[in-house]
Amino acid sequence: MPTNEKEYNGYLLDQLHALKRIKKVALRISADEELMEAIDEEIENVNEKLYQKPPLIQE
Repeated sequence: MPTNEKEYNGYLLDQLHALKRIKKVALRISADEELMEAIDEEIENVNEKLYQKPPLIQE
């Protein structure tokens, strides 16, 4: 479990990068629209957590 917001954001950024790599592969193999929508939704969910206001931890 992350000990601070910076570490948590690092995990979120790792997830975001992994989803973007998956999306590149999905585009290359011409994945169906349902899969592309699911990937985009997950990217949006991670972005919401990453850029939420106010931050998770207030110091």
